[in-house]
Amino acid sequence: MAKKPVSSAHKNSRIADNKKAIFNYFFEERFEAGIVLEGWEVKSLREGKVQLTDGYVVIRSGELYVVGCQINPLNSASTHINPDSIRTKKLLMHKDEIRRLIGKVEQKGYTLVPINLHWKEGKVKMDIALAKGKAEHDKRDTIKDREGKREVERAMKSRYR
Repeated sequence: MAKKPVSSAHKNSRIADNKKAIFNYFFEERFEAGIVLEGWEVKSLREGKVQLTDGYVVIRSGELYVVGCQINPLNSASTHINPDSIRTKKLLMHKDEIRRLIGKVEQKGYTLVPINLHWKEGKVKMDIALAKGKAEHDKRDTIKDREGKREVERAMKSRYR
C-alpha cells in the first residue's frame, strides 16, 4: 500500500502559537516533541481548532504529558467516538532528553510550557520550552518595550507619508 502524499500546505507550517507563554515566561531552552493524537484531533488541527494558552507540560512516571491544550472537535466528527477536547496528550521525546528535563524542572522556578504546534514532514510536532516565570516588573518592562517599538513604527510611518 503506497503512502498518501502530504499536501505542501501542511508540510512545514504552524498550526497554533502560545502568545501568552511568551509574555509570562523567560525561555531557557526549546525542545521539539512528537504528540500522540487521535484521528479526529488531527482533522481538527487541519482546521485550526486548537488553543494552547492554558496548556502546560507535566512529568508522570518518567514521561511527558501536555495538560490543558484544547482541541475542539469538528461538527462532522464521527458518531461512534466521544471526543474529549481537553484530554491529556502524551509527548514523545528521547529518554535522555526527558531525564535531562526532569533534572532541570526539579530546580526551583522552572516549568515546561507548550510554545506552538506545527507540521513537520506530515506529522504534528509541539515545541516546548524550559521556562522560568517572569516577575510583575518584567512583564511591565515587556509592555513598555512593545509600546516604545509601536511608537517608533508610527513615527516612521507618518514621516514617510
